[in-house]
Amino acid sequence: MNSENYSIVMRGVGSATPETRLTNAELTARVETSDEWITTRTGIKERRIAGDAVQLSEIAAEAGRKALAHAGMNPDEIDMLIVATLSPETLCPSTACLVQSRLGLRQVPAFDINVACSGWLYGLDVARSMMLVNPTYRNVLVIGAEKLSSFTDWEDRQTCILFGDAAGAAVLSRVEEPGFGVLGCDLGADGNNAALIQIPAGGSAKPATVETVQAREHYLRMNGKEVFKVAVKAMSQAAMSILEKNGATPDDLVCIIPHQANIRIIEALASRLELSMDRFFVNIQKYGNTSAASIPLALDEARIEHNFKRGDLILLVAFGAGLTWAASVIRWY
Repeated sequence: MNSENYSIVMRGVGSATPETRLTNAELTARVETSDEWITTRTGIKERRIAGDAVQLSEIAAEAGRKALAHAGMNPDEIDMLIVATLSPETLCPSTACLVQSRLGLRQVPAFDINVACSGWLYGLDVARSMMLVNPTYRNVLVIGAEKLSSFTDWEDRQTCILFGDAAGAAVLSRVEEPGFGVLGCDLGADGNNAALIQIPAGGSAKPATVETVQAREHYLRMNGKEVFKVAVKAMSQAAMSILEKNGATPDDLVCIIPHQANIRIIEALASRLELSMDRFFVNIQKYGNTSAASIPLALDEARIEHNFKRGDLILLVAFGAGLTWAASVIRWY
């Protein structure tokens, strides 16, 4: 199969969020903070919380169903499922297998990837690469889903204000029309800074014990100031790299959809790219940081709000734990 004759396009996009909203005002009853403090530092006004009764695979499956509906496709047309998440429903089996069952997919490959906030874009590139070399994979469902409320320390005001639960999905299809869809991805990682964002315990290095639970080591921890510095630099470099590889400039972009982590990071990225903020899609005020779900959730809302047209050039860019980063250029199909 000659990959130059094909494009990997987004046939359908969908998202799902829990009904329960946790506002900044409600958070003030849990930790010492205020709506003004949270809003000015992060841009977040509220976030969605799934609650104990809602499983991650439920949210992920709902986003997948909506993406399939938007694509006008049935579950039996999907040839592979990838789920990006740092908050899996269980360590074993993968959340992807649970979602596969909920969606009623055929016995196709299904697997998780954990690249934190960069996860969905990593999944996008994994799917694209496999689809271009293997004719078996004609339609692939890529889902980003998180239930971060289960890993949030509600006594830590530095982190509990940030995270929310959500899922977003896209159906990727191979079409015989070059020059559209996912034009390319730029991925990177720096494990030397892994400790800047981490969940210290719960893995094989430090299994759960009474001591790890008492020390609250099963929750997300983050060095926000240092992450900010690296995030802006890495995202801007990845964005410029993927644009240059595709013969484009920031001025060619109809819309930039960045990871929704912090409004100040997005503003700094806009400054680095020398673009006004009205070119950026922002929904962090409604959902907070939903990690791997962030970009597909924003993409689903942006394509409705902006009414993307065939040929529109869109940039997706993310940064997350690892440390990792990713950028992708999409020509809307």
